[in-house]
Parts: sequence; C-alpha cells; structure tokens
Amino acid sequence: MNVLSCSINTLKGLYDISGVEVGQHFYWQIGGFQVHAQVLITSWVVIAILLGSATLVVRNPQTIPTDGQNFFEYVLEFIRDVSKTQIGEEYGSWVPFIGTMFLFIFVSNWSGALLPWKIIQLPHGELAAPTNDINTTVALALLTSVAYFYAGLTKKGLGYFGKYIQPTPILLPINILEDFTKPLSLSFRLFGNILADELVVVVLVSLVPSIVPIPVMFLGLFTSGIQALIFATLAAAYIGESMEGHH
Repeated sequence: MNVLSCSINTLKGLYDISGVEVGQHFYWQIGGFQVHAQVLITSWVVIAILLGSATLVVRNPQTIPTDGQNFFEYVLEFIRDVSKTQIGEEYGSWVPFIGTMFLFIFVSNWSGALLPWKIIQLPHGELAAPTNDINTTVALALLTSVAYFYAGLTKKGLGYFGKYIQPTPILLPINILEDFTKPLSLSFRLFGNILADELVVVVLVSLVPSIVPIPVMFLGLFTSGIQALIFATLAAAYIGESMEGHH
C-alpha cells in the first residue's frame, strides 16, 4: 500500500507540474480548454524548420551528394550510432523515434538563442524556446516512458513485469519507483538547463554591454546541443534496458 500510495503521489506530482508557470503566459481558449499558445506557436515554428529543411535537401537526392545532403546523412548516421549503441541489434525500428526526439529538442534549444522571439509582441508574456516550458519537457518525458513500456511489452509480453522482482523481490518498491522517477528526471533536467541558460543571458544583457554576453551565448548553444544528446541517449538507453531486461 505504501508503494502504491507513493507511486500515485509521484504521478500526481508529475501532472501538477504542468501548471508550473515562470512569468506571464499567453493562452488560447478552445472550447472548454485553455491552450498554452506560446508553446504551440514556437513548437510549430520548430517543426516547420525541420520539415522545410528536410524537404529542401532530400526532395532531389544526388548521386554525388550536395553539402546539405551530406549533412543530413551525417545526422542520420549519428542518430543510428546512438540508437545502436544503447538499444542493440534491434535498434532499427527505434531510429525514427530517437531521431525525432533529438532533432526536435536540438532545434528547440537552439531556437531560444538564435531566433529573435522577443520582437514578436503578444498580449501577455513572450515567446521562447519550446523546451523552456515545463509542459513541453514533461510531454517528451512521458512519450519516452510510453515508448520503453511499449518496447518491453512487445518484446516480452507480460513477462516484462518480472523485472520488478529482479534480482530479488525485496527491491520491488525501488524498481517500481524507478519507472516513475525517470520521466521526472528527464523533464526537469531539460527544463532547468534551458530555462537557466536563457535567464543568465537575459540578466547579463541587462547588466553589461551587449558584447559581453556573447561568450555565454556560445556556451549556451553548446550546452543546448549536449542536453538534446543526453535526452536522446537516455531515451534509447531506457528502451534498450526494457528490451534486454537488465540494469
């Protein structure tokens, strides 16, 4: 009962953090629902950038690859390597999922530093990177959780749940809590790093001349890329772990 109660409280806490707000926000009322418009707008921009770039580069593939085609092939190869390293020989079907996670987070993170969101005026609040909002990072983390449960159940059926009493039934409470804390750690790590990076830049720009924060902005671009890689690598590792049944 204590484990069940703790698990329910963890899930409730994960749901409650979707209401966390930093600053003012712009909302749309659609029917009886309140939609976080800032996140949708910036997410659509990121998706348009990804789809547009991919369409322009690969719509007419060349025998001798162009620079853009070479770049996208390198990115695909990199994602395949990450997936294969973490998941194993059955990585093929998971490359689209891991690649989508990596590219969306990477472009979202960089959009916060490179796109002039602030020049777009909203009735309330301001635009920022999609990953600067806890709703986005929680959604990505929950998608990862669904993915590794699906991977484990598809591979092992109900036998997948046997992992909770391995190597000893004494660890059952800890093994259950582990699956509830994974999305928490994934979402807060990404959200915290991106929010902190943007806040540091804003504070420096307000305190010192514009040229001084430039090195911090370049560092932010580097750490933003690292955060995308960490998220994608952990997502692949969780999927591989659920399929192999080891820790």
